[in-house]
Amino acid sequence: MRYAIVPVTPFEQNCTVFWCENTRQAVVIDPGGDIERILHLLEDEKLTLAKILVTHGHIDHAGGVAALAEQTGVAIEGPNEEDRFWIEGMPQQSKMFGFPNVRSFEPTRWLRAGDKVTFGDVELDVLLCPGHTPGHVVFYHAPSRLAQVGDVLFQGSIGRTDFPRGDHDTLIRSIKEQLFPLGDDVEFIPGHGPMSTFGEERKYNPFLSGRFG
Repeated sequence: MRYAIVPVTPFEQNCTVFWCENTRQAVVIDPGGDIERILHLLEDEKLTLAKILVTHGHIDHAGGVAALAEQTGVAIEGPNEEDRFWIEGMPQQSKMFGFPNVRSFEPTRWLRAGDKVTFGDVELDVLLCPGHTPGHVVFYHAPSRLAQVGDVLFQGSIGRTDFPRGDHDTLIRSIKEQLFPLGDDVEFIPGHGPMSTFGEERKYNPFLSGRFG
């Protein structure tokens, strides 16, 4: 499996494209906006979009989902249904953050803990990691030791929990019980900012080492 990161929206959100090298089938994870930029990458790499995946319902991650699905006709998988209220409120989020004409959508498939997502010859594990939002999911490719964690964990920080139905203790539990057991060597792509490894964050992230929070 290969991947590319496409920063989108004024929030510089890490929209991520995963693709199968054998079949050139791809998934777009968290197309928050700037759809043309994402489509250009797919075209440049000669990829066929198979699915849109969504980690959670915040507008910088999901604001472009409806438009991309409409243009491509592909299925939408994720997040967990606990984030339905965020997705249904997409027009309100649009007004709040100044994103023009963002529409809500209905996922083809709500994801649950233990689900699998497939495209080409690739299979991703779905982990339910609430705390930032109640229905946040993470996508993990075990053979590559690579995870797309959305806004659960960042290099040196963690997701905000001051939004509706966010919870700090739940977020910390998600990180320590769902992510860290995957292994210190696992690299992750966060929703914003540079990549890191679970080992680096377990040792040095101040929100997880007891120094903050």
